[in-house]
Amino acid sequence: MGRIEKTTSSHWGAFRIAAENGRLVSAAPFADDPDPSPICLSVPAAVHHEKRVARPSVRRGWLEGGPGRARERRGADEFVALPWDEALDLAAAEIGRVRREHGNGAIYGGSYGWGSAGRFHHAQSQVHRFLNCAGGYVASFASYSTGCAQSIMPHVLGMDFLQFSYGEQTSWSQIARETETLVMFGGIGRKNAQVSMGGVTRHAVGPSLEAMRARGAALVNISPLRTDGWEGSEWLPVRPGTDTALMLGLAFALEEEGLADHAFLARCAEGWERFRPYLTGEADGVAKSPEWAAPLTGIAAGDIRALARRMAGTRCFISVAWALQRQRHGEQPFWMATVLAAMLGQIGLKGGGIGYGYGSIGGVGTPVKRLGGLALPQGRNPVQAVIPVARVADMLLNPGADYDFNGERRTYPDIRLVMWSGGNPFHHHQDLNRLEEAFRRPDTVIVTEPWWTATALRADIVFPATTPYEREDIGRAFSDPFLFHMPKMIEPVGEARDDYAIFSGLAERLGCGAAFTEGRSAEEWITHLYDRFRQGCAEAGLETPSLDELKERNFVELPIEGEAFERTALVAFRKDPEAAPLGTPSGRIEIFSGRIAGFGYDDCPGHPTWFPPEADPAHPLRLVSPQPADKLHSQLECALEDEPGARPAPLSIHPDDAAARGLADGAIARVFNALGACRARVRVTETVLRGVVALPTGAWFDKAEDGTDLQGNPNVLTEDRGTSRLGQGTSAHTASVEVEAG
Repeated sequence: MGRIEKTTSSHWGAFRIAAENGRLVSAAPFADDPDPSPICLSVPAAVHHEKRVARPSVRRGWLEGGPGRARERRGADEFVALPWDEALDLAAAEIGRVRREHGNGAIYGGSYGWGSAGRFHHAQSQVHRFLNCAGGYVASFASYSTGCAQSIMPHVLGMDFLQFSYGEQTSWSQIARETETLVMFGGIGRKNAQVSMGGVTRHAVGPSLEAMRARGAALVNISPLRTDGWEGSEWLPVRPGTDTALMLGLAFALEEEGLADHAFLARCAEGWERFRPYLTGEADGVAKSPEWAAPLTGIAAGDIRALARRMAGTRCFISVAWALQRQRHGEQPFWMATVLAAMLGQIGLKGGGIGYGYGSIGGVGTPVKRLGGLALPQGRNPVQAVIPVARVADMLLNPGADYDFNGERRTYPDIRLVMWSGGNPFHHHQDLNRLEEAFRRPDTVIVTEPWWTATALRADIVFPATTPYEREDIGRAFSDPFLFHMPKMIEPVGEARDDYAIFSGLAERLGCGAAFTEGRSAEEWITHLYDRFRQGCAEAGLETPSLDELKERNFVELPIEGEAFERTALVAFRKDPEAAPLGTPSGRIEIFSGRIAGFGYDDCPGHPTWFPPEADPAHPLRLVSPQPADKLHSQLECALEDEPGARPAPLSIHPDDAAARGLADGAIARVFNALGACRARVRVTETVLRGVVALPTGAWFDKAEDGTDLQGNPNVLTEDRGTSRLGQGTSAHTASVEVEAG
């Protein structure tokens, strides 16, 4: 076979991929991308890695003993390779048994949706469609990245958080042109902005920030990591978990110095008079002044006052990173940042106001016309039970237990079967030792996965799934103007099959094959979805190529991006709050929420509130776990861990903290707390605040006999605890550790 070279799409952007003699041999960034991601370079090695799942495999203890047997050996048992028909028969029989004996409410459908940028071979859509056709499943709400924000922000702004984030927030092009002071709580970094759901073909965050810097705008990075800000940003190194205290100090300064916009508060906000006594200290005797905030945050009171004046005296845009809600009481910084923006009175002005997730992910703030279509219909789920996504271990460990969530009292279902596709929870969930215990509770765990991840190793039945380069698809992100034909570059590795083929086989055995496939092959589904997309575009006056033409051209750029599609968040609301009210009970920005106050939660009262982080003297270093720069979550990790010196993962530590512990740059260290321990490679740097260490996520959990993770996964150290009873999000960034020579 000769050389084949095509452009394809991915969650980190478009890239050129080449194949020779049935193997991927090289990858290169997309030529027209001004700030391309290097992630694609690892694709060929990962696709052909020895850790690919070659054949359908069943854990020996489950195979020999049946469902629920030898569960304690999950993660340590060997696997037996079986023919496809035999493995599918076993899995279908077990799904059928659970449905008959326990009902579909005993099945949990886990998927995180990052398996491919292709619209048809979207793992989450495939597994959920299959489970719905088979009678339903227990679903999850939101994501680890935004679960807490998705709970709190509808109360504050009265709208779906993700819909607002991607569809209505102020455009980057406008921020780059109009904003004079960009205050970045949690920073805006290149590594996070390189990734977006469905892909981002031209990475615009970097060029936008460079344009701002070139015209003299101020970029203020408020984070414990200097690297969270773009080059040239002013760094205010805040202690982890104290952003709310800093925001309160800024708000106090605005109010005390007469800089708060009370006309805007009276016209567009609700509850200022209920919140102000807390801010000034009239309610509790503690004035939330810059002098109060300084020892908590590590930022001098004078610097807090100076920033407040600068924010009030310039066109100011507040950016809030998703990372801020990934901590205990993560609702508070998102809520308080919105109050701070309301006090400045610039919401609805060009280049002013507030936005969420800029730089946390690419695609936020892209001036693109939104188009529908191309999504595989998932159908209707007859099972009503839904859990907050980060509470999966709680659910498995505590069947029948009651818990609070966003004003409701709910009960965890009794899960007997877990189906997981397109994700690796043993990368991103907290307290992995607890998750390992939880994964021993169900009778059966079924996983579709290309690689032997830690999740696959803790399953009972593993089906080898194809990667995006072993199948055909269409790629398009709702925040991107490009449309891709994603060609099949090579034949499936080993005996891998795509998820559609796997679930079609299971559906046929369960008597719901016709409902799942609707009589279409994968190729026919792609044609059907694309035709529907073209029809919708035509109705909107947009011409798109035929599928054959798209295949010939490989990709096209649709005329749906530019100044004509720029947005200013909440501009209509600002102009006339009565004519364009928000979806809150008051129709305004809720500084005080009577609805939340009515829930009676002491960990999330009716207005933004400061909750000090819990002290842990035995483990004095605060741990933050940022996203990795070299991959998307834990994807492609098998190829990266083969590189010399790449593992264990790097631990950034301040020189003073390293010296106090006798740690040299490049040394192997042990990072530990009461929950667990992992190895890490020391990286001594002044880009991290003293008293803080940073260990990126992404390493595949690899547990030694003594319980130590050998690769450097920070989630052996993070507590599996909800943000509050309101949000029940992940608290990954609330963690304390100690480090010693390892």
